[in-house]
Amino acid sequence: MSTSAHAQNIDAPNVVPITAQLTSSGQPTAKALEGLAAQGYEAVIYLAPPHVSDAVREENIIVGRQNMLFVNIPIVFNKPAVSDYETFAAILQGLGNKKVLVHCQVNMRASTMVFLYRVVVGKEDPSLAYESVSKVWTPSGPWKQLMLDVLQKHKIAFDPY
Repeated sequence: MSTSAHAQNIDAPNVVPITAQLTSSGQPTAKALEGLAAQGYEAVIYLAPPHVSDAVREENIIVGRQNMLFVNIPIVFNKPAVSDYETFAAILQGLGNKKVLVHCQVNMRASTMVFLYRVVVGKEDPSLAYESVSKVWTPSGPWKQLMLDVLQKHKIAFDPY
């Protein structure tokens, strides 16, 4: 089964398959979360505070019952920080070749963090990596600034604006 067909089995908004091992999305339903291990996922990184209104309240338990790793990095939407990216990058890098779902509520936080990781850690071409962000949104305000700050810190010249 192709990567995109496989990832589209997740009932969540804005599912964007990146590689066979990495997918970003909005908030999956509880039922979708229950089926992740059966799809080969080994870890879930959730990038929103767990108390947001449409969060799945027991996501950590649902994921843990499948012997999968669950990590929550509670990024406040209007205050993303370079340290949030650094935490995310360290965790994702530490997962090695595990199959990972990175999600938030709509895939705004997740698509941006995955883009930065792909460019900074994976050394991918920013123009190509940014296509996965533009499928979901155009970062603005503090998210645009975060992207520019992280790229500048790592001496990567790219400005999609």
